[in-house]
Amino acid sequence: MVLRPGFCHQCSELLLVVCTISIVITDVSECLLSKSNKHQNNLGEFSGKPDLPFFDKAASKNVTAPLGKTAYLNCRVKNLSNRTVSWVRHRDIHLLTVGRYTYTGDQRFRSINQPPSEDWTLQIKYPQIRDSGIYECQISTTPHISQYIHLQVVEPRTDIIGGPEIFIDRGSTINLTCIVLHSPEPPSYIFWNHNSAIISYDSPRGGVNVVTEKGTVTTSHLLIQEARVEDNGRYQCNPSNAQPKSINVHVLNGEYPAAMQHGGQAHQRTTHMYCLIFFACMLLHV
Repeated sequence: MVLRPGFCHQCSELLLVVCTISIVITDVSECLLSKSNKHQNNLGEFSGKPDLPFFDKAASKNVTAPLGKTAYLNCRVKNLSNRTVSWVRHRDIHLLTVGRYTYTGDQRFRSINQPPSEDWTLQIKYPQIRDSGIYECQISTTPHISQYIHLQVVEPRTDIIGGPEIFIDRGSTINLTCIVLHSPEPPSYIFWNHNSAIISYDSPRGGVNVVTEKGTVTTSHLLIQEARVEDNGRYQCNPSNAQPKSINVHVLNGEYPAAMQHGGQAHQRTTHMYCLIFFACMLLHV
């Protein structure tokens, strides 16, 4: 069979058109699939099958909780259907909850879900430092799929700069700085005591001010102008979410404090001892 040259030319043009259409369709399909996967990855671990469950990672984050304050670990599950969500503590591979039921004897743990919500929240009352660690939110697929959430229980700490004792000249300004560390949230309030009595900032004494700066590290500055002998005593910083801290303030009336005198005498004794050792070494080398 002999093909006419014109016919072959028409076949080539037709083949070129078919190839071009095929490439365009392939590119469009890949673009749509890429956008779909990107959207699914933003939601969490998409299973690739529309009927299987997956986690919304954006709503399932690690948690830092203050010691003793109820902690909430959230796990958001898409397409759960008739499957079950369980919580497992990794420290001892202990099953805590299945569905809304608590399986541990520790009644501090509870699973919270309010239909039609997709959130399965593990509630831990009165968390202790030992409760820190990894918790697994598990879906009863075959095999099961899991989302891991880390809980860190921290104990806020209070400190007063310059403690445990400071010495102030009469007539100068007492400046006490209290800091609150390792607190997931700033204390709602901080108040100061002087010899167990709450300091009144509008007392007849006057010249008393408090400046508090809240943040990752919260600081509270107690300023007492024109220090007097009556301002001697124990001052205590009391944050709402941490243990109090104390400092002893000594207002000097021109005298040299005994603590400093003892320190000076100790320094003199040490210097005298070094001199004796030096002369002994010189004698040994003569």
